[in-house]
Amino acid sequence: MQARIDMLNDERLTGKGISAGILRTDLLHEHYGGNKWYKLRYNLQAAKEAGAKTILTFGGAFSNHIAATAAAAKEHHFSSIGIIRGEATEPLNTTLSFAAGCGMRLHHVSREKYGKKNTPEFLNELRAVFGDFYPIPEGGSNTEGVRGCTEIIGPAQDDFDTVMLACGTGATLAGVALSLQKTKRVIGVPVFRNGAFLQLDVDEHIRGFLRHYPAHVFEKPEILLQCDYHFGGYARQTGTLFGFVKQFEEKSAIPLDYVYTSKLLFAFYDLAQKNFFRKGERILLVHSGGLQGNTGILRKYFGKNESI
Repeated sequence: MQARIDMLNDERLTGKGISAGILRTDLLHEHYGGNKWYKLRYNLQAAKEAGAKTILTFGGAFSNHIAATAAAAKEHHFSSIGIIRGEATEPLNTTLSFAAGCGMRLHHVSREKYGKKNTPEFLNELRAVFGDFYPIPEGGSNTEGVRGCTEIIGPAQDDFDTVMLACGTGATLAGVALSLQKTKRVIGVPVFRNGAFLQLDVDEHIRGFLRHYPAHVFEKPEILLQCDYHFGGYARQTGTLFGFVKQFEEKSAIPLDYVYTSKLLFAFYDLAQKNFFRKGERILLVHSGGLQGNTGILRKYFGKNESI
């Protein structure tokens, strides 16, 4: 399935001699659109081929991945378990309430225990509690998740020079890079502090994918990170970012999430004004979804009873 592109008709861009469009992967599915649609696709296929009946995965209390996996598991007739970082609080926030409503069994663990989520010992502990399951890592960021992300950019998007996207684990960036020709470039915008280390994670995702799929032709485009647009850290916002989102949505009628795509778009416009892009450059911005998390962000910053 290929997402549509909404072109940005903005004098701030035409004045710089560049053009840009937003790849609307957020529209692929009501509950697990965005990059999660791609990251879960082959993970669910692998679970089915393995004969699994239950999916187990990991995430924080406001995780897009938890919500998306719960919805996708229900739609594809899997039971699901979510291992949630941090202590349980009542009432459930909107993300966890949605996941539970999809039938996901929620199991909270301490942050210390959660830090062991990728170890065989912890998975064995979980199997002793829940029985057999097919594990999907946090964010769907494994080889099958990267495989799905190689399909985000299709042939119809080949007339763009540069692809930009927000980054969390680096798996989506790796998948996109694997799909591009060496004449292209891909720019990642980490949404947390000190994001330069993500380059190592992206490289490891790429190596892992190529080990599993050695026939894949990889020409390695230029890969850049722009690490100065985190606004204080993961899921952190400022009045400047809120103001930017309001202005952008009013002008474009394209909704943004506050954790990922809002920071991507802010970075893009700031770089454009700083003449980072060459004249005539065509940029494709990937909307990675995550709109479900906006309720929690707004409640945090505008005084209601939900927090990040």
